[in-house]
Amino acid sequence: MTSQERPPALAIADFIHLLDEHMPQVRAGGFSVVDMGWGSCTMRVAASERTSRAGGTISGPTMFALADLALYGAVLSQVGNVPLAVTSDMNIHFLRKPPLRPLLGEARILKPGKRLAYGEVLIRSEDDPVPVAHATGTYAIPVG
Repeated sequence: MTSQERPPALAIADFIHLLDEHMPQVRAGGFSVVDMGWGSCTMRVAASERTSRAGGTISGPTMFALADLALYGAVLSQVGNVPLAVTSDMNIHFLRKPPLRPLLGEARILKPGKRLAYGEVLIRSEDDPVPVAHATGTYAIPVG
């Protein structure tokens, strides 16, 4: 079985439950889980007054949160239900101004490890393949 065929260590429903239990602001902020696979997670954020900024676009903090959440899901898709996995480093590059419509954050783990996992996230407007932002980050995974 290849990693592409391997089921995630945490099911979508369990990830949603974890987010609702430990981070209720996620759903309240318009974020939702679209898909999870082994080492990958796609999150969506709705376009709304809460996520917009001047100029008719989605705010930078919203895109950063989308990247962080998607990478969190990708990490948990490999390590399972570990709510105390935390961001240790995150960098984001804003590539172009997105229109005011939903965004998708597509995360994948590039280097898994026992204590650290490194990955990337491409953020794009829904129904548009061209990225509006690219993020990379590292998650610290508690051991024991």
